[in-house]
Amino acid sequence: MHPITLTDLPHSGNSYELEGTHYGGVPASLIFFDGPPDSGPRLHSHPYPELFVVQEGEATFVVGDDVTIATPGQILIAPAGVPHKFTNTGTGPFRSLDIHLSDHFITDWLEAEPSGR
Repeated sequence: MHPITLTDLPHSGNSYELEGTHYGGVPASLIFFDGPPDSGPRLHSHPYPELFVVQEGEATFVVGDDVTIATPGQILIAPAGVPHKFTNTGTGPFRSLDIHLSDHFITDWLEAEPSGR
């Protein structure tokens, strides 16, 4: 076993991503999110649960019909198939570890990407 360096992982926007399938079929995938105010993923769902471990900052999460303001030390869970998103509603960076209970990412995007991206 050797350590995996965060910066060696694929990077997209405000996130580094690790898919377990590339590491011996580990049955989980991770997103390391680190974004400025007003950032976050648009509404989407997965056919598996996703856990969010809040490390820094504040974000507003929408999971189904529930809206929650999350802060460091909290863990939120989006059940399989339930639409969810979050937005950094704080004044500084928002950092979370997002755990997908699948060896690869399967995402159904439910909102269009904002224009200009």
